[in-house]
Amino acid sequence: MIDKNIKTKDINKIKEEILTLKKSLLNFNFQKSTGQLEKTSNIKKTKKNIAKLKMEISKIIGEKNA
Repeated sequence: MIDKNIKTKDINKIKEEILTLKKSLLNFNFQKSTGQLEKTSNIKKTKKNIAKLKMEISKIIGEKNA
């Protein structure tokens, strides 16, 4: 899901990707609560991907301010 070339993306594209990951995370949580989710590791992976993208946004903003 996460590209290796995150640094070349602009902030708006990263925010769009975070939004889609959050939607899929919500979907995974609904599936987990109804017992339909087979791979519960997807929840953990999605959370980590969101955190990585948020960290990348803060790095980009930090570089612009420096």
